[in-house]
Amino acid sequence: MVSKITSFIVSIATVIMALTGWFISVEAPEDKSDFTPVIRFVACSDSHFKTAVDKANYRLEKTLKLAYAIADEDSEYNKLDAFVINGDITNDGTVGQFSGFKSVTDKYLRSETELLPIIANNHDFRNMGKATVAFFSELMNKETDYHKVVNGYHFIGISTSDVEGVNYTEAQRVWLKAQLDEAVADDPGKPVFVSHHEHVTNTVYGSSDFEGWGMDFFTDILEQYPQIVDFSGHSHYPVNDPRSIWQGSFTAVGTGSLSYLEFTVDDLRTYHPDGYRNEAQFWIVELDKDSNMRLRGIDLIEEKVLCEYTLANPANPQNREYTPKKQSESSSAPIFGNDTKLTVSKFARNVTVKFDAAQSVSTDPVCLYRIKVVNSNGEAVKSEWIMPEYYSATVETGERLKLGRLDKGDYTVYVTAENAWGVQSEPLTAEFSV
Repeated sequence: MVSKITSFIVSIATVIMALTGWFISVEAPEDKSDFTPVIRFVACSDSHFKTAVDKANYRLEKTLKLAYAIADEDSEYNKLDAFVINGDITNDGTVGQFSGFKSVTDKYLRSETELLPIIANNHDFRNMGKATVAFFSELMNKETDYHKVVNGYHFIGISTSDVEGVNYTEAQRVWLKAQLDEAVADDPGKPVFVSHHEHVTNTVYGSSDFEGWGMDFFTDILEQYPQIVDFSGHSHYPVNDPRSIWQGSFTAVGTGSLSYLEFTVDDLRTYHPDGYRNEAQFWIVELDKDSNMRLRGIDLIEEKVLCEYTLANPANPQNREYTPKKQSESSSAPIFGNDTKLTVSKFARNVTVKFDAAQSVSTDPVCLYRIKVVNSNGEAVKSEWIMPEYYSATVETGERLKLGRLDKGDYTVYVTAENAWGVQSEPLTAEFSV
């Protein structure tokens, strides 16, 4: 049983929750689409809950408030049917942190909404280790591996096991396959939603062998079921990067983070730009009567839609428009407008470049600028990059980069805009002397 001490902590957290909610107001972003759902749910992860009065708590409360505000604005279907959260719910896995999470969900979740959490041997297991499984299950009155049917759709969640020395067990593999067989037998024409913490290796952004945020323990099972839509977190890579949606033998979707964002650029595996902790994202997932799926990536901080994708019924293996190959081949190069400015300033032979932002001519955002300085002999003397805040709803008008000190001479600077697939614009150029 949950101890008296735990019950006391939950009670204290509940009192604090009653006060903190007063300071959270939200406004649902406008939705001009004619998409009519028959089910709607949140898919998120990595809240890293710490205390009842910190940023993580505020963001979790705000996520729930904003999700309900979005649902309430829909005149055709105004329900939030499920709240899926894929691990690293807490930062340190303490009794107080889990109790705080319970208090938030107890306070905000309406009776219509099925809470579907999983826990992971990353942050959630830091304090209690494998005993976390039993504690969380009793605290939340939920199995840590679950199979629930919501509005006719099957949701399957896999948490880290309570077996020492392994994250997942062979018994969980057997269980997963049995649940998938049951779900597909119920209706093979509908998507089946699978949730776990780590990405499936070599699917979505952050899951490559180099990036290291993936795992392949269940891959051979998942590949047998084209109906699967697999949600995962762990990497904190942004939802509005088009690489966060992947289709192959099944469909995979990265769930970003409510805590902070991370990136890979070239051979830099974990890049954290300035202000990366000031970002938080989640998905609103909806399906219509034909099981076509709409994904809206939400900027929690600015309460705006970052991106929107509609996937033809992903249960049908013929519907695979979001393979990396197809996305890359259909991608268009960013462009710099005719009146775009590129300026070079110098102070004591230290050079700074400033330039107006490039524009995307498709749904793919501009993810990178590459800056190269070439001397009069055609030799590259500087090669740098800068990441625009494409992961934020804020629209940037330009960028500035200090290139440092250059020797005396004549130079040309080239600035090229690049999208997630490496498709590059024609470069901006400027000549200057030092």
